[in-house]
Amino acid sequence: MSTRIVVAITGASGAAYAVRLIERLTEAGVDVHLTVSSLGRRLLADELATKRLDPDALAGGRGERLTVYNDQDVGAAIASGSFLHDGMIVVPCSSNTLGSIANGLSTNLVQRAAAVTLKERRRLILACRESPTSHIDLLNMMRLSEAGAIIAPLSPGFYLHPQSIDDLLDFMAGRLMDLVGVRHDLAIRWTGGTTRDG
Repeated sequence: MSTRIVVAITGASGAAYAVRLIERLTEAGVDVHLTVSSLGRRLLADELATKRLDPDALAGGRGERLTVYNDQDVGAAIASGSFLHDGMIVVPCSSNTLGSIANGLSTNLVQRAAAVTLKERRRLILACRESPTSHIDLLNMMRLSEAGAIIAPLSPGFYLHPQSIDDLLDFMAGRLMDLVGVRHDLAIRWTGGTTRDG
């Protein structure tokens, strides 16, 4: 079986991060299983003018590697622990989704798939973007971290001297791919360097 990653898009700003991740995962030969919350759909429309979830458009022409699920279908395959996958990434992860997962709520497929990922002890990555972070969000992050989730804020690094927004998107896509064990050749590795004082 090829690598399978569940991706969820929710309503925090950062739609470009999600689409770039899907493009890079499918480019790496990963089968992506996608669900998008209602506010995630609005986010895609507002930030990228994406009106419908077209697999080919979202996956950079590799639509055969992308399966899209209705977020209201809590009986979909990815809602079951019997659906084997190699990890789930919520990107961007809104504070609402963060809080819902932290408190065991499952009112949509994003939340249900995340809850199942935790209960099955599979890797759950929450790519939060809010800044500043409220005390409530910090407590929810701590609770989820203790439950086994990985909190991965969308904070691209600048040590490789990015020249474009694409470089920043690829940096975060590469970091998220690392966290679910997907090999890639994106330029995100720090190889060391020298510093001089004065």
